[in-house]
Amino acid sequence: MNNTLRPFMARITSIRKETYDTNTYQFKLKKNPGFSFLPGQFNMLGIPGVGEAPISFSSEPDQKNKFEHTIRAVGRVTQAITQRKEGEWLQIRGPYGRGWPTEDARGKNILAVAGGIGLAPLRGFLLEVWKNRNDFGKVVILYGARTPDDLLFKEELPLWRKRPNTQLLLTVDEIPPKTRWEENQGVVITLFDRVEISPQNTLALICGPEIMMRFVVVGLLQRGYSASHLYLSLERRMKCGVGQCGHCQIGPKYVCLDGPVFPYNEIRGLPDTLV
Repeated sequence: MNNTLRPFMARITSIRKETYDTNTYQFKLKKNPGFSFLPGQFNMLGIPGVGEAPISFSSEPDQKNKFEHTIRAVGRVTQAITQRKEGEWLQIRGPYGRGWPTEDARGKNILAVAGGIGLAPLRGFLLEVWKNRNDFGKVVILYGARTPDDLLFKEELPLWRKRPNTQLLLTVDEIPPKTRWEENQGVVITLFDRVEISPQNTLALICGPEIMMRFVVVGLLQRGYSASHLYLSLERRMKCGVGQCGHCQIGPKYVCLDGPVFPYNEIRGLPDTLV
C-alpha cells in the first residue's frame, strides 16, 4: 500500500512571473510514474526545516508527470519556496482532496467566479474544458483583483476571451493613478448583471477570499441558482492533507479530505464557514 504521507522529489523546470509577489512554477517529478491529479486538488509543498504549505494545481492534468503550482509569497513556507531557482528541488506530497466536478459539468454551462489568487485553482479546470470544448456549454469567467497589477495570467486572459462561446469579465477594486484600465471597477459581484447565461443548466465554480465567496453565494442564490449547483474551494488551515490532524475541520467535514472543493449545500450552515 502506498504511504500517502511520504514525500517525493520534484524539480522546478521553469518559473513564470505573474505579479510582484506571485509566480507560476512548473515541476517535473524525479520518480513517480503513476502520479495523476484532478483540477481543484492540491499538493503539500515542503522544504525540510521550514515546513509545508498546501498549494492547488494550476495546470491541466494530462502533462505526463509535469504540473504547475501558482504560488503567492505570503508566509514563511511560501516565502522560502519562492526563493528557489530553476533546477532546484522541493519535497511534495499528494495529490490530495476532492477537485472540481469535471464530469458533472459536462453538458452544462460554466460560471467561474474568482478573486485574487483564486483564479489559479480554476485555471486547470478551464484548460480542461477548452481541451474538450464540445462537451461543455457556454463558459463565463468573472475575475476580480485588488488592482490591475494583481491580475494573474495576464498574457492568457486575452486568449481566454477569444475562446469560442466564452465571456470573460474583469474587475479591480482600485485603479492606481496613471494606470490605464478599461474594464470594470468594483467587487466581483458588480459583474453579475452582465452575465449572459441563465441559472438553469449552469454550474458555478467559486474560488477566492471567503468573504468574497460569501457575497458571491448570496448573490447567485438570489438570482435563482440552486445551492447544489454552487461549488466552492475552501483551502484553509490544511496541515496533513489526509484528515488526521484536525486543523482544517469544519463541523463534521475535513477541508483536506472532503474538499477542498465542496458543493455549497454540503457546507451550508456549518460553523465557522459560509452561511
